[in-house]
Amino acid sequence: MFPRLYQFGSFGIPTYGVLVALGVLVGLWISVRNSAKSGIKAENAWDFGIAVVLAGIIGSKVLYIILDWRTGNAFGDNLRDIFSLNTLQAGGVFSGGLVAAFVVAAWFLRKYHMPALATCDAFAPGLAMGHAIGRVGCFAAGCCYGKPTEHFWGVTFKNLLPIPLVDALVPREPTQLFESAAELGIFFLLSWMFKRKKFDGQIFGAYLFLYGIARFFIEFLRGDEGRGSVFGGLLSGTQLIAICLVLAGGVIWYLRPTPRVALAPATR
Repeated sequence: MFPRLYQFGSFGIPTYGVLVALGVLVGLWISVRNSAKSGIKAENAWDFGIAVVLAGIIGSKVLYIILDWRTGNAFGDNLRDIFSLNTLQAGGVFSGGLVAAFVVAAWFLRKYHMPALATCDAFAPGLAMGHAIGRVGCFAAGCCYGKPTEHFWGVTFKNLLPIPLVDALVPREPTQLFESAAELGIFFLLSWMFKRKKFDGQIFGAYLFLYGIARFFIEFLRGDEGRGSVFGGLLSGTQLIAICLVLAGGVIWYLRPTPRVALAPATR
């Protein structure tokens, strides 16, 4: 893979960080454009987007640290490693970032009296595109890898820290690219739906539903540890969150406002 865009001595520019930053910028640009089309002030949309992005980054890092701590993969011997450059450059757990982003988004929308569902509709396609770009960064870094596979699309990650050296030459499912492709498809579908939107919450609900389904099944192919388990190991913690996303998306669509029926003019 290509974990570094540039390396000079001990200094390097990680491909993961560059692509995640690019995904954030592209996602925000798309979201602000959609917000303007929905009658939301651009400055409010920018502030909202930046606040949600920061919450997502912090939430993903916090859950990453917690799960690694529980599995004994890191931080057990030296708590100062939590604040090291390696931890900063490492990936995160997307579901943790998503939950944190939801909490901050709810607070921000309430504080600044922004239309909640309309704002979430405007940001949903940008979120999908940003995530699609970020997952390519995961592929370059070798994190979030899949289980060993004998399929022709199997990928070997050589000399990358996330995979033990003994397994470095074992072909693995490119789950990062699977998720990136799923998110890209969701982006195009949501963008098409946004132009034909019929009720507030339609686009956001569709995103929760579609991403939840995609992530649930991709989780079966994941080979890295640290996402927790529920129901005696039957499902991962991320799959439980994915189920909740699907249910939330379905509830939003089920509770959608009923279009008003125009009354016929009275006859004399």
